Amino acid sequence: MEPIEEWTNGRHRVAELTAGISGDEAGRPVPACPDWTVRELLAHMIGLNADVLAGDEPDDHNQEWTQAQVDRRADRTVAGLLAEWRELAGPMRQWMRENNTRPLGDLLIHEQDLRGALGVSGGQEAAGLAALREDFAERFRAAVREQPPIRLDGDGWQWTSQGPAEAAAVVVEAGTFDLTRALMSRRSPGQLRSWTTRGDVGPYLAGFASLGDLPDRDLTE
Repeated sequence: MEPIEEWTNGRHRVAELTAGISGDEAGRPVPACPDWTVRELLAHMIGLNADVLAGDEPDDHNQEWTQAQVDRRADRTVAGLLAEWRELAGPMRQWMRENNTRPLGDLLIHEQDLRGALGVSGGQEAAGLAALREDFAERFRAAVREQPPIRLDGDGWQWTSQGPAEAAAVVVEAGTFDLTRALMSRRSPGQLRSWTTRGDVGPYLAGFASLGDLPDRDLTE
């Protein structure tokens, strides 16, 4: 997995996804980011790049910082936002070579948020998303370390918080992509409960909420 190449590929996918959308589609609320529309989420994604290049990136990516990115671009069309992103792309690649590839995570998570809002699937097999899943699985492990072992069973991917897989007290079975999104706080408590085939996932829900409260409605992309 080459992170900068994955970022570049993800940017191209998002640009292709959004370039031809209608005004109504641009104004759709994003179920995974309910405070924002499609256009506003795109404004955040591009604004984050601009702020990173300007040396303005708080560790917590707090709400005030992200909302300011949206507000500064309130009068821009989707086409205008994508034009700004094209100008930022080269400098962002260079910045990541010289610093870190943290912006990749924001891009790939929000790509799927946009796809959920627009009803267009894609990018689910991206190598960057698989690498991000492993990072979030480690966050989850740390969050549930005091709990009995839990196992996540996907299609071709299995993960256990501790000990042998067969000894897990709780088992959650779903598609690997759904489990990936669950680890990124993009699946509801109801979905997680419906996928639980052993034990009670309830005590582990807070561990899945690493990026904020879990959604109060079921999400799909």
